[in-house]
Amino acid sequence: MSRLRLEAAGPRLAPEGGGGEARANLDEKVIAPGSTVGVLGGGQLGRMMALAGSNLGYRFVTLDPTPESPCGQVARQIVAGYGDRAAAQELAAQADVITYEFENVDADVAALLEEQSYVPQGSRLLYTTQHRLREKAAIETAGVPVAPYEQIHNEEGLRGAASRLGLPAVLKTATGGYDGKGQWVIRSEAEIAEAYATLSQAGTELVLEQFIPFEKELSVIAARSPRGEIKTFPVAENIHIDNILHASIVPARIGSGVQEEAEELASRIAESLGAVGLLAVEMFLTGDGRLYVNELAPRPHNSGHYTMEANATSQFEQHVRAICNLPLGDPGLRTPVVMVNVLGEHLQAVEQAVATGQWGERMPSAAGNPVIPKVHLYGKQGSAPKRKMGHVNLLCSNVQDGLDFIQQTKIWRNQQL
Repeated sequence: MSRLRLEAAGPRLAPEGGGGEARANLDEKVIAPGSTVGVLGGGQLGRMMALAGSNLGYRFVTLDPTPESPCGQVARQIVAGYGDRAAAQELAAQADVITYEFENVDADVAALLEEQSYVPQGSRLLYTTQHRLREKAAIETAGVPVAPYEQIHNEEGLRGAASRLGLPAVLKTATGGYDGKGQWVIRSEAEIAEAYATLSQAGTELVLEQFIPFEKELSVIAARSPRGEIKTFPVAENIHIDNILHASIVPARIGSGVQEEAEELASRIAESLGAVGLLAVEMFLTGDGRLYVNELAPRPHNSGHYTMEANATSQFEQHVRAICNLPLGDPGLRTPVVMVNVLGEHLQAVEQAVATGQWGERMPSAAGNPVIPKVHLYGKQGSAPKRKMGHVNLLCSNVQDGLDFIQQTKIWRNQQL
């Protein structure tokens, strides 16, 4: 029997008060380094979580249906579907604590794992964030504004809601959807029938949101531990192209008052939901300075990848610290940074830049200031256009140098910032 299985009989708990009995209260339970973290999902978020957590002495096991998944390349992997209850039980047997790296995990399986293992994030948060209507209600309960919205039951109801909310408006499926999928921006009454016919095929509830004429898209990653400690990372300014995150800019080009309010709203939502681990809060900033929360993600987030080199603690280390109930790390920013995603169409050029030494330790921007590119490739099998294959963190003296560097490489030549 493997050492991993031998230690799976119970979590390794940090002693209380220098050697006392382990605390029974789950809010005070600490999963000590040397324990095994189970990850539902084997994608790049799990991979980077495992790499960061291993520095703290944790071991990882992941459950994912794709053999040699990105996380499975750096951790032990159980190859099975996310709804496979037997595989979930095997994960529970091997892990001292279980987390998930994306929110479309079967909530029933997460509930099963709660019964058989320790899942500090719980299934309730998944249940809430997997469904846009429940998520919006939870955000409102926290006293945080969202765009006006209505639930849609049929085409006639959509027409009425469009009249009340005004056009343009955004029709979304209540469940599923990622990187712009499951959404339709309705700009005229002539589009209503087609939009409803297309999205209703998903067989889930629909929600119509008032279109917010935003000036910037922002996000804040908040971390909360079972003991109630909360820390937020600096606000990221996000640029999307074709509904896919292209770049995150930190510090965001916003006033200090907006930064403070955005971090406060994220903390408030994390506290209200009783979140454990990371909670990514995406927001719209309007021209008159108002913030509206758009979506939540109860996990590490693409817009937090900048933290891997630019912050004293990365979002991935912070997530491990939070779910294990360790003291949270310092989230402070050490250097300005621009994170740019590497999609399938960019991968070959980025690999060439790395292999040939085209990108040195310090590269000049258009203004002659140094930019340090830090490359992260995910090891995914099969590259395809629009598929996220990696990202590059551009460490710089100011964010404009990072933005200029992206343009001068010509790798992202069709994506103007």
